[in-house]
This record gives sequence, structure tokens and C-alpha cells, in this order.
Amino acid sequence: MHILFLTDNFPPEGNAPATRTYEHAREWVKRGHKVTVITGAPNFPEGKVFEGFKNSWYSKSDLDGINVVRVKTYITANEGFLKRILDFLSFMLSGFIAGLFVKKPDIIVGTSPQFFTAVSAWALSGVRRKPFVFELRDIWPASITAVGAMKESFVIKLLEKLEMFLYRRADSIISVTHAFKKELIERGVNSDKIEVVLNGVDLQKFQPASDKDPLLASTYNLEGKFVAGYIGTHGMAHGLEKIVHVAEQLQEYGNIRILFVGGGAARKRVEELVAEKKLNNVILINRQPKELMPKIWSLCDIALVPLVNNDLFKTVIPSKIFECMGMGIPTLLSLPEGEATSIVRSTNSGLVVESENVKEIKGGILQLYENKEVYSQMKANSFASASKFSRVTNADAMLGIFSKLIS
Repeated sequence: MHILFLTDNFPPEGNAPATRTYEHAREWVKRGHKVTVITGAPNFPEGKVFEGFKNSWYSKSDLDGINVVRVKTYITANEGFLKRILDFLSFMLSGFIAGLFVKKPDIIVGTSPQFFTAVSAWALSGVRRKPFVFELRDIWPASITAVGAMKESFVIKLLEKLEMFLYRRADSIISVTHAFKKELIERGVNSDKIEVVLNGVDLQKFQPASDKDPLLASTYNLEGKFVAGYIGTHGMAHGLEKIVHVAEQLQEYGNIRILFVGGGAARKRVEELVAEKKLNNVILINRQPKELMPKIWSLCDIALVPLVNNDLFKTVIPSKIFECMGMGIPTLLSLPEGEATSIVRSTNSGLVVESENVKEIKGGILQLYENKEVYSQMKANSFASASKFSRVTNADAMLGIFSKLIS
């Protein structure tokens, strides 16, 4: 089988869509399938092309047996609605053109969060007369209004019409949460063509560390410290200002550190708040390569997983909770009650507190810091749960869906 996959993000970018696509594609290649990925020059989230890459019209490379085609796009930082739309539209066009020259694909997949990538995949499926699969990672454009990036408007309504058009035209929709599937069915999408393949973790890469990485721990003075870390994209949806306020209230606890690792639209505001409040218990590390993530995670005693208090985020499962499971790190979820909170509660792999509630987030950190028995049990439960969310199993599930469509 030749799988043609269109994605706006791909390694060396290290965000969730890039990681999911790469780890699945790598497994498909191992099983003897051909995979071509069309993407752009790596630049997320700062909007700056990574060192060693160029934003060229067309380039080809190989990554672990995956044929990677990179095309030119309008590049901007992950901030500002109109500029981001131009970014998405440029990839929609250049990705479609590149897809016309891919030889003999059997199935064409487009992945969100933004769905202009899926528009390219749908158009290519029509021209190439091959099945179109929409991998649904986010309910977009609803997430735009949920974080306040744009208000309800005529443009949003047009995007919603395009969204529904894609759902109906897709031969199969692969949702990353059960909640997304439920919402689509309620909106009239045929349930028979919606499958759920959750996010997961590469258990060969993410494993419990016996101790904090010695070089990093020394560099950032974290030896012997209890570290609560937020690692990932610093986006508007994460409410990271609240985590800074938590750090402010924890200053009297000399052994606790709050760690931020990553970049994004909200990163500058986090840095400004930390400087303004003169916090010496906050460690700021810039975005790091994906291959360093296990070492970065090793610095953390608990993982902070926040989202703003909006009903839309009841349907979201942050992929980092699975990496935490692989590392055996308890999570502290501060997000609306939904599928993610159910996973953490059912596995007893962490604590759940109210979204954006500074008092409760602080209380959760202190509970895990002070109650060694509870902490040890959640740490063990976290790793024990990881096998349920293996990326290998998920890749096989997607292959099964593809095989049905082309048989």
C-alpha cells in the first residue's frame, strides 16, 4: 500500500501532530508499506525556519524510510489569525500541487488541527480517484473562538460550512478522541465512517528515568528539587499565566521549582510575568529538539497539563499525558472535565483539579510533593498504564482502516 499523507507539521518539529504522523508512518514503513509525507519547512511554533532547512519550492528527503516532500509556504509565527490563515492556505495550494506528482498513491490522508490541509487531501483524492481520509485532531474552527483569537463572525460561519463539507466528503474520519466522534454524530455526520484512534506514546523512546538527567539538572540547578513542569507549545489555549501565578504562591517552598519548556504565542507573556514578579523558582527553557524530550521529561517529578476553562476542551486529550505515562510521571490536569480527565482518573495516574483555578493547582502540586505514598502510587500507576496507549498498536489500527477502504 502507498499512503500519501499531508500534514502541516512534521519532524524535526516536535508538536503533537508532527510526532503522531511520524511515529505512525515509521511503523507503516516497518510493515512494508510505502509512505510519502507532504509537509512544509519546519518552523513551528516560532515561525522561523529551523537551522539546516530552507523554505524552498520543492525538496525531497528520506526519514527512516518515509519519503518526505517539503514545499514552500508563507511562514509566520503561531499568532495572529489572518497571518496563520495565509500560512494554511499557502500549504493547501503547494501541498496539492506537490501531491499531483506523487506516483501511484493508494490512499490520501489529510490531518488537522487546521483543516485546509484536509482540503488539499480531498481535492487530490478527487483528481487521483483514491479514498480520502480526514484525521481529525481538533474541532476547528471552534477552537479559534474558544481561545478568543477571533469572535463569531461571517468568516467563522464560512469555515464551519467548509468543515462540514469535508466531514461529509471524507471516505473515513479518524478521530483522536471519542468525544470528537460523538460531536460529529450529533452534527449529522454518518457514524459508520468515523473511527477513533487515540494518541499514544513510543514506548521504546519514553521510559522511566532512574534520576534526573545529570547535565540538565546541573545546568538548571534542579538537583534535589521537586519539579512541576509544563512542556510543550505555549499556546493561548493553555492558560499559562495561571501557572505563573501558582509559582508566585509557591515561593516559600524552597525545594519546589516550576519548569516551562517550549515556545509559542503565549511564551513571551510567560517570560514577561516571570520577570515582572521576579520569580526565582521558575525555570524557563526554550523549545528543544524532539529527541531530547525524554531527558527533558526526566527533570520533572510531575507534569502540568493545563487548558483554559472552555467547554470545547472537554473533548480534548492532550497527547503529553501519554508521554508522561511512558516516563512514569504523574500528571496534574487542570482542564474541563471530559475524556482526558476520565483517562487520568480511571488509571489513577495523576490528579485532576479545576481549570484555571490557581488555588487548586497549587494544592495539587503540594499534595504530590508532601504525600510521598500517594505520589509513589501514582508514579507506578502512570507507567503501568502506558502499554494501553502504545503508538505501535495505534498505527496498526489505522492500517486496518486504510486496508478496508482500498480492498
